[in-house]
Amino acid sequence: MDTSPFPLDHVGIAVRSIDEAMPIWERLANTRGSDVETVPAQRVRVAFVGTGSARVELIEPTSADSPISRFLDKRGPGLHHVAYRVPDIAGALADYIALGMQPIDREARPGAAGHRVAFLHPRDAGGVLVELVEVPNSSAGA
Repeated sequence: MDTSPFPLDHVGIAVRSIDEAMPIWERLANTRGSDVETVPAQRVRVAFVGTGSARVELIEPTSADSPISRFLDKRGPGLHHVAYRVPDIAGALADYIALGMQPIDREARPGAAGHRVAFLHPRDAGGVLVELVEVPNSSAGA
């Protein structure tokens, strides 16, 4: 297993409307948010506010069968996941599975900004969904 620390990449917040949520998060971070991006594979629209590891990802469903839509129906808007940056997602997934953690994804899937992502089940992290974000050539402390 890689012994380098994996830096926090972002915190995901489920919202019903990015257009309504963006001004709030822009005020909190005292900065402008990114453009909105549609991620068809996950049936969501996303935008980021903040910089570095202090980024917040706003996630809005694009269809009623989106996992984010189901999350909002069950829990309402709020914290959806915590994401860590990994240099090799396949290796990180294999390491976490070997440690007994249950993956939601056994292989990476397309995420925002062209990154590959995978999720670990919330029951293995105290009820919090964990996203792994592959950022190749990222140094451990970046």
